[in-house]
Amino acid sequence: MAKIELIATSAFGIESIVNRELHNLGYTETRVENGKISFTANELGVCRANLWLRSAERVLLKMGEFKATTFEELFQHTKALPWEEWLPIDAEFPVEGKSIKSKLFSVSDCQAIVKKAIVERLKEAYGISWFKETGPKYKIEVALLKDIVTLTIDTSGAGLHKRGYRRLAGQAPLKETLAAAMINLSYWKADRALIDPFCGTGTIPIEAAMIALNRAPGLKRDFVAETWPNIKEKYWQQAREEAQDLYVRDQELHIYGSDIDPKALQLARAHCEDAGLTDKIFFQRLPAAEVRSRFQYGHLITNPPYGERLGEEEEVKQLYKDLGETFKNLETWSLHVITTDKHPELLIGRRWDKSRKLYNGRLECHYYQFFGPKPPRRPRDQEGAEGTP
Repeated sequence: MAKIELIATSAFGIESIVNRELHNLGYTETRVENGKISFTANELGVCRANLWLRSAERVLLKMGEFKATTFEELFQHTKALPWEEWLPIDAEFPVEGKSIKSKLFSVSDCQAIVKKAIVERLKEAYGISWFKETGPKYKIEVALLKDIVTLTIDTSGAGLHKRGYRRLAGQAPLKETLAAAMINLSYWKADRALIDPFCGTGTIPIEAAMIALNRAPGLKRDFVAETWPNIKEKYWQQAREEAQDLYVRDQELHIYGSDIDPKALQLARAHCEDAGLTDKIFFQRLPAAEVRSRFQYGHLITNPPYGERLGEEEEVKQLYKDLGETFKNLETWSLHVITTDKHPELLIGRRWDKSRKLYNGRLECHYYQFFGPKPPRRPRDQEGAEGTP
């Protein structure tokens, strides 16, 4: 199998989580930069990375990197790359681009020049002058940052946040990739209880269940590289068989989602069914102020409403106060909340222990973590007072 340079892209702020996921897959020689983690793998690694990365946005195949300050340099360096090694004679290869702090700032011109250079290279390789582009898709990106050009081909197709279980969309949904990162940052473990008191359409509980069961997040979807002749079907089959073998189906879980919106809960239950996790997660209609648990040392992980619209500010403040009261009643628990609020401690009633800047889409947020006491070292938790979940 060939050595392939790959890039796992990520939202800003969770690069370390994606890097950890890559290390867990066995790719320990990585390079972390803003929004991307570079690593080397083989054809099987392309399959495994797409199937297993929970917090990455995409897996890109890196074709080349070079400096270019003129269109001629961009053309010649692009043409010099071995595109025929990946693009078959009938390949469909659209070119997208972005340019940041570079002399070549016209993205449309850069895209056109890269496309032309690739065509010229393929003309020489295949001995033809016209390409129908009726075959497999190879989406190419030309990215310029401070005059450094990186050329990549997308192996994922749809973004990795599209797991295949969320066919229905609720209002302002939390991306699955960000939800997975929040859970991993919380250090929650499968033997602990987890509650999302503002669960919406169920993303955090579903992602938590998949993490606890060691289920590959891409197990129920397809990837564009599955149509490429370079990455043989046997590699995808091997990666999927490995993922099925590692899936721990009989793990007992205590994962709960609650919300006051019945339509959101209806979607949450539908998504949970699509994910095949109806016996692993319990959803109920319940205000945040009434959330209780009989378990000790659990985790509240949540994405409450942000109150971005006019007139919602006071209502949202009350929700945060309710969350604070609930947290106060769960004395041994930890709280992890993503929000645009700069001072949630004023409403929750306690200073946060850790804060990290994250992005929910293009919205700048902070992930605040309020840690509870460490559980005693013994095989099973003591149960606390009776309560709802």
